[in-house]
Amino acid sequence: MISGMIMVFVAIWIYQTAVKAKIDNVILWVAGGAVAFFVLVFLFQYININILESLRASEGGAAYEAINGADRKNEGDFTGFGGILKSLYEELSPSIISFLVIAFLRLKFITKEAISFGNLFSGLKEMFVNIKQSFTSPE
Repeated sequence: MISGMIMVFVAIWIYQTAVKAKIDNVILWVAGGAVAFFVLVFLFQYININILESLRASEGGAAYEAINGADRKNEGDFTGFGGILKSLYEELSPSIISFLVIAFLRLKFITKEAISFGNLFSGLKEMFVNIKQSFTSPE
């Protein structure tokens, strides 16, 4: 759910950047950015699942699931402060890492500017301002 919302914002961000940079085939850039974001999120989720399963296998969790037919029982895995951090990492890291990769690709292939923190995230504030203005009615 979080990744889907971020993917919509990424598509809008790429669209506004491509229009501002006067790039040809704006829709292809937007579609490519959205597909790349989706693929990266899927890849990083797959990596996180494998990391989680390898940790559970070392604790005997995978053997318990195979014997008792449990389907990813999380009893005890995500409890306490460490469990909360693990859960947040598993949920947010694919979206954050994918967003950073897309921001880098946007910088290198659309805006063609030098790498800096300001350039990497340029246009985000304007995007949210434009989205906010689209919900207001002219009086």
